[in-house]
Amino acid sequence: MYCAKCGAQIADDSEFCPKCGYKIGTPVTQVQTSSQPGDSRPVIASNQVQELKCPSCGAPIKPQLGEMIITCEYCGASITLNNDGWKSMSKHTMLPLKIPTSDSLVPILKDYMDRGLLRKHLEEESKNEGMNLAYIPYVIVPVSARTQYTYVSEASEVGSIAGTAMLMGLMGGAMGGGRGRGMGMGIGMMDGAMMGGMMMGGMGGGRGNLRSNTLDQNYNYPVVAVKGLLSYQPKDYSFDLTSRVVFDVSKIPKGIKVLNGDISEDSAKYQAKTFVDQLQSDKVHQRYHMVQKISTQDDVGDAELLHVPVWFAKFVHKNNAISLVIDGNSGRIINSIGLEK
Repeated sequence: MYCAKCGAQIADDSEFCPKCGYKIGTPVTQVQTSSQPGDSRPVIASNQVQELKCPSCGAPIKPQLGEMIITCEYCGASITLNNDGWKSMSKHTMLPLKIPTSDSLVPILKDYMDRGLLRKHLEEESKNEGMNLAYIPYVIVPVSARTQYTYVSEASEVGSIAGTAMLMGLMGGAMGGGRGRGMGMGIGMMDGAMMGGMMMGGMGGGRGNLRSNTLDQNYNYPVVAVKGLLSYQPKDYSFDLTSRVVFDVSKIPKGIKVLNGDISEDSAKYQAKTFVDQLQSDKVHQRYHMVQKISTQDDVGDAELLHVPVWFAKFVHKNNAISLVIDGNSGRIINSIGLEK
């Protein structure tokens, strides 16, 4: 273990640190500097330091260039770099690994890749370029979103046009019957429908058919905390948070890499808000095609660091590269690139 005061490595049964004399088990007072409004976490080191101590076990931590979320390799505690310095993550959890081997992954890949008539036997016809497993850090950001929007009621719009078309058709039939076909004044039912549609469009039809509605949704939005993996950022995916447990590095099988993050907690919150706003807009436009006004208000809560076992599988099919990202806890596909749906 390590001395919580000076960071020196000491024997597990030590009562005092042989280097600085610190009594093991005595709480170390942390210096608290300014922090953001609503954030009571103490700053454990400035953002300029090249080395700091783990706030949990005292082990030395040396941030690498660009790292903003670091997990202690000895005790599993995590720290994050914010605008005012390094702080402890308020909550750090993990998802247990339930797909531990590539052999257990293959049936999942085959089932997903071979779905549909156009993709039959795709997995066995593709060249496997490799499957790799790692624990990836995601910042889980609670976001409560309220989207208010105005749209044109398509049912009332169609009914209004149809009614006008019917009226014009009847008028056309009556006029045609009264004056004869040779006069050029008669119009049939179909012509009346066309004229009715044009009149509705030209006269600003639908202005009285505006409707307003609200879409309320709560998200635990996952933001991948590694810039190199941003192309695999989930769009509309939720991890099974009911399965998460407190992060324990000893529960991770040896040989599986645990990645640190290079995206700050503040940046992750901003990204989560942006992604949620787009997701809300997509949901509204999928339901209504004639949306005229839309705005979203978000309430962003405290973030949580979640390490997820993630499989990365790569295939090549007829010179087309296919990448699949699989949740090693649930077996569901997080993202796919290069695979036609």
